[in-house]
Amino acid sequence: MGTDRQFAYGHRDADATPPTGGVRPETLTGAISIAAILLFVGIASTVVSQTVGHYLGTRGRADEILVIALLLNVALILIGWRRHSNLAAEVRERADAEARARTLAARDPLTGFHNRRSLADEGAALIFDATRRHKAVALMMLDLDHFKSVNDIHGHATGDALLCAVAREMAAIAPPTALLARLGGDEFAIAMIFDPTAPDVIERVAERLVQRLAAPFEADGQKLHISCSLGIARSDFGAATAEALMRAGDIAMYAAKKSGRNRMAWFDQSMERELRVRNELEQGLRTAIPGGQIVPYFEQQVDLATGQLTGFEVLARWEHPTRGIIAPDQFIPIAEETGMIAELSLSIMRQAFTCARDWDAALTLSVNISPWQLRDPWLAQKIIKTLTETGFPASRLEIEITESALFDNLPLAQSITGSLKNQGVRLALDDFGTGYSSLAHLRALPFDRIKIDKSFVTSVNEAPDSVAIVTAIVRLGESLNLPVTAEGVEDAAIAERLAAMGCAKGQGWHYGKPLSMIGVRKHLAERHMIGGVQPNNVSPITSRRRAG
Repeated sequence: MGTDRQFAYGHRDADATPPTGGVRPETLTGAISIAAILLFVGIASTVVSQTVGHYLGTRGRADEILVIALLLNVALILIGWRRHSNLAAEVRERADAEARARTLAARDPLTGFHNRRSLADEGAALIFDATRRHKAVALMMLDLDHFKSVNDIHGHATGDALLCAVAREMAAIAPPTALLARLGGDEFAIAMIFDPTAPDVIERVAERLVQRLAAPFEADGQKLHISCSLGIARSDFGAATAEALMRAGDIAMYAAKKSGRNRMAWFDQSMERELRVRNELEQGLRTAIPGGQIVPYFEQQVDLATGQLTGFEVLARWEHPTRGIIAPDQFIPIAEETGMIAELSLSIMRQAFTCARDWDAALTLSVNISPWQLRDPWLAQKIIKTLTETGFPASRLEIEITESALFDNLPLAQSITGSLKNQGVRLALDDFGTGYSSLAHLRALPFDRIKIDKSFVTSVNEAPDSVAIVTAIVRLGESLNLPVTAEGVEDAAIAERLAAMGCAKGQGWHYGKPLSMIGVRKHLAERHMIGGVQPNNVSPITSRRRAG
């Protein structure tokens, strides 16, 4: 029992002032000062009366002990007052420091906006206030597009200046009562109360933000171009807490970015379902790549004039153990966003090169390179290393690069392509006509071929504008001595039209569906094109029909 009581007292005394030996300095100083003042009043009256009487001759001299006590009291009062002043200054400094700490804890030091933590706290209060007034809260989540390029090219000081400029524009556009926050990096948020029956008010603010952030910015002496992806969530549509509102806004923002950026999107439940599926694919992809589930498929490329098989384009397919074959448009964007595209692409190359190294020497492989891979200065060395390790000749490889991939860093792209060309690898400009269609790229990079996007090819017999575009590209290729390959050849009529236009090669389902590694070896074995010479009298169409 004694031990328990002793423990209880000890626990209590950790937060309370102990009876002895633990008196606070300011309490002791205050008590001494009060006592000194009381003594001063009592002693001073006696000493003064004795002194006055002494000068009037009615009394003797003042008691020396009382005079000394009076002087000591004066000294104590002065010491106490100075100590009190010092303590008051210390208390003020401590209060100021705590206020600064609270500000730093709640505010972004660069923009002065709320941070993520304080947005959650203030957002909860905003939702409570809105509910009490029969209103709702709209939360806009903004992510700046292409901000990383600004940091990479111009440096972080310019990036910070740009963030401050963006913050000023946001504050100017948002209503005065809105809650503004920077959540980190290039992500911002705006929360505001609105009438649930008038969501167009929120849309107008969002549209103004998207429009303004797409306009040029002046920051740190540089003219910069960015845009924003903006998602909007509302508290009266299943997001009754600040955390739920932020999550819904984030999902809507991701949907806006996925839809092409530089736009806004309202949150709906289908976005959450899509995000759940995406997250499942991302997690599965992390094990699928090293597990060998992402495999190459081969699409035939045919000489349109002779009908002879000349090579294959390598495509990626996910052979999922439970979902079956997953198309590349479902997982390639995820691999690019998460940084897994480099590992995936090299894995596909390694498998394809190993499969094709004993094919007929006339057959080539075309491999598409993601724009994300062109940011890697060591890409050429990685491809050459894979060629060396698999024993596949560099002269039989054609690397396809899309136009849009060249705008991020053209000098780096020139360095990568130059290294590949020095080893004998050929280059093709893919999807020509769908991007910026800059002829400068055909001069700046050593391309060997142009590929026409299938969106023009599939309608070449129906749409006059497609005919004009395809004809122009073919003539351009002839003038630059660059043969042209057409993607999306769906039937014989399209193939004949393209051949008449002068297009060199074609690929598409007219020549058969993409083949697996087993399927392509069987196909080539039937044509005697594994380790042998291609017969002149066998066309891919005839072979496919005979196999069928």
